[in-house]
Amino acid sequence: MNRESFTMNAMNAMTRKNPLIQALPAPIGAFHLAALAVAVWATPGTARAESLDCMIQPNQIVLVGSSVPGVVDDIAVERGDTITRGQVLAQLRANVERAALSVARERASQVGEGVVARSAQELARNELERANEMYAQKFVSKTYLEKQVAEAKGAGGRTEQASERNRLANREVELAQAQLAQRTIRAPVSGVVVERLVAPGELVDQKPLLRIASIDPLRVDVLVPAAAFGQIAPGLAANVVPELFNRSTHVAVVKTVDRVVDAASNTFRVRLELPNPSGALPAGLRCKIELALKLPEPSRAATTPGAGAKAAPAAKPGAPATLAPAASPATAPGATPITTSAARSANAPPTTVASTAKATPPAAAATVQR
Repeated sequence: MNRESFTMNAMNAMTRKNPLIQALPAPIGAFHLAALAVAVWATPGTARAESLDCMIQPNQIVLVGSSVPGVVDDIAVERGDTITRGQVLAQLRANVERAALSVARERASQVGEGVVARSAQELARNELERANEMYAQKFVSKTYLEKQVAEAKGAGGRTEQASERNRLANREVELAQAQLAQRTIRAPVSGVVVERLVAPGELVDQKPLLRIASIDPLRVDVLVPAAAFGQIAPGLAANVVPELFNRSTHVAVVKTVDRVVDAASNTFRVRLELPNPSGALPAGLRCKIELALKLPEPSRAATTPGAGAKAAPAAKPGAPATLAPAASPATAPGATPITTSAARSANAPPTTVASTAKATPPAAAATVQR
């Protein structure tokens, strides 16, 4: 039984069992009955595969730029090329950086200063040993011994300075290598080149060089009705059918479920991950997705003209019924306009009673003031 049949049966039962409603003229009785018999019936849904619209998107889109300003020397890829993480994409002019690296390497390879410092330290150590022997035999003064001790310490300090300079030269080599590496632009992710934004000879500072899309895995976005909130959790598998000629079915896995419902559309977003190791599926496709959801049937209210009006209070047994002045029905052909006292006091439009009111029994007739 649908909601409309339920409402009509309830209205018929009320009419049969209530003599007061039977006694009312047809327009007025239908008007008050419709106001009282508005019903809302929502049938709980059952779990079934709901087909929803979705969109297949790249997992991520990266605008590849340069960390340093420079002039583009070469672009190694073109639009549509498949690339892997770490692959060389572009090269900036790096003549200065290469020269700086050569200088740093040359400085780091110098060993003469260290050799001199170590020789001086060895000589100072020997002098100190002889000074100690001579001082023990009372051949030299204590002042001479202290002088040899200071010279030995100074020689050791100069040797340490030479080692520190050598270590610093090696760090400068690493710095020069890093600066040179900044002139080489490499792919941050694996994917395809969507767009090439510069050409050789252009100066780049903050301008991106390439746009790359990662398509393995793909991302599937779908808007789900808010009534299904709580029925989808990460890890749930769903069938995705892209809008392609072969319309093959692919399995995607739910990764994230939004915790905020969009009030305008009464939906929430679900994001799924679709494996695409061979790159056979392109990104940007529309698709259909099947999710096992339990959605309620849409609620529909069975109303008749004037159903939005308030229902008249029920009359006591044996008491005459008084016509409600609010929301009067339209004047029927041959009807006589009659104004009740309540209507005149409220400046309401006259209430029209159809000519069939003459056949109304006196016990159920409306009280009318002329």
